[in-house]
Amino acid sequence: MPTKSANTATTGTGTDTSSTDVQSKTEKDATLKMGNANVEKSKMKNAPLHKFFVDALKDIYYAEDAIVKALENMQEAATTEELKDAFEDHQLQTKKHISRLEKVFKSIGETPEKKKCDAIEGIIKEGQEVIKSTEEGTMTRDAALIIAAQKVEHYEIATYGGLVQLAITMGHDKAADLLERTLQEEEDTDYNLTEIAETYINFEAEQEN
Repeated sequence: MPTKSANTATTGTGTDTSSTDVQSKTEKDATLKMGNANVEKSKMKNAPLHKFFVDALKDIYYAEDAIVKALENMQEAATTEELKDAFEDHQLQTKKHISRLEKVFKSIGETPEKKKCDAIEGIIKEGQEVIKSTEEGTMTRDAALIIAAQKVEHYEIATYGGLVQLAITMGHDKAADLLERTLQEEEDTDYNLTEIAETYINFEAEQEN
């Protein structure tokens, strides 16, 4: 007498749902490898911290684009060639930062997108007021422009510093490495601007009538 197979999933006219169940479970449990962490895609995308991280990336992505344009204006307004060159160098560097941010988005499975950054808009507007309120061709203008530029740098340093730590916390190792490189470059730029100011610009500005 024939016996039923032990592997038979259904009897009679019932439907075999085993393959459907496996597929559903596979989709539900699909994970992303994020450094040392395995995170379910659905949970990772909906996690409040991940949403905040992506939102902050959109914010600085917008800011970097705005900074490129602001640096062009600051370069034209600067008096000394040294400061003009510094603004030009940072403008080129900022374009690299934009490209690097796009890699950060990609590394966490997100599409690069800008979100208006009110903070950087305010800082840039203040820089524009510096140009209007200082005399062309003076060291006073250069001293003021350096301070305006450093306000931009400090905003970027604070933002990238926080993003690096969030990326590390969530196991986004590649994103953390990319953001850390930009953070270091922003800190170097801030230091270089201080060096330019302290070498002679501030002293000569103090002598102007």
